[in-house]
Amino acid sequence: MLNISNLTKRYGKVTACEGINLDIADGEVAILLGPNGAGKSTLLKSVTGLLKYDGAIFIKDYHNKTPEARRIMGYIPEMPALYPNLTVSEHMEFIARAYRLENYRERADRLIDAFELTDKKKKFGDELSKGMQQKLNICLGLLPDPEFVIMDEPMIGLDPHAIKQLKLIIEEMRQRGRTVLISTHIIDSVDMLWDRTIIMQGGVIRADITKARLDAAGKTLEEFFFAVTEGVSIEDVRQSSEVFGG
Repeated sequence: MLNISNLTKRYGKVTACEGINLDIADGEVAILLGPNGAGKSTLLKSVTGLLKYDGAIFIKDYHNKTPEARRIMGYIPEMPALYPNLTVSEHMEFIARAYRLENYRERADRLIDAFELTDKKKKFGDELSKGMQQKLNICLGLLPDPEFVIMDEPMIGLDPHAIKQLKLIIEEMRQRGRTVLISTHIIDSVDMLWDRTIIMQGGVIRADITKARLDAAGKTLEEFFFAVTEGVSIEDVRQSSEVFGG
């Protein structure tokens, strides 16, 4: 589904991503982990075509900046970008028209109901709380039912009910063969959701491992993450968790 070849992105003298090579298969739920400044958001924005970069990115054999690639890709950015003068319902209609969706209202209503926005349909974008804006942000990214969806820190600002709903939707997408790439630095928010984890640090990929392989090794994702990013032994991570009640 996603093929990244030798992706490099520089901001002046600062290299945000360097020589990234990555393939994500159809139907895979992949987690992109890394500390702040690891290059995760730069990578995602390059994939969505929002940034210029060196290298090559293809989505289902289409160059990522082509209309064909954009039609099958959904993007949920970290920061909601809503229109202050459009209501919740009008935002959904705007996306439906942009993607030329037909018979979308039932799906739109299901998403709005799942994220408890039904009584907010007539609220304008700038009248919503930050949490409500994030819920609408997710609904807009999911409305076209994309074959491949990118989520950048999707659970920040969500209440427990919304987090539960989003996890259920991700699992449903997995069962339907959709491909999902989730970027986060909150490890416990995605534990149990993933098939594969990619760990970035300093603009490069430091590790790439499947859940099956990690489970077979008897390690948790948290233990593996700190072993990779901080050089902390698995035993040290376990002892720290016991001391601090983790």
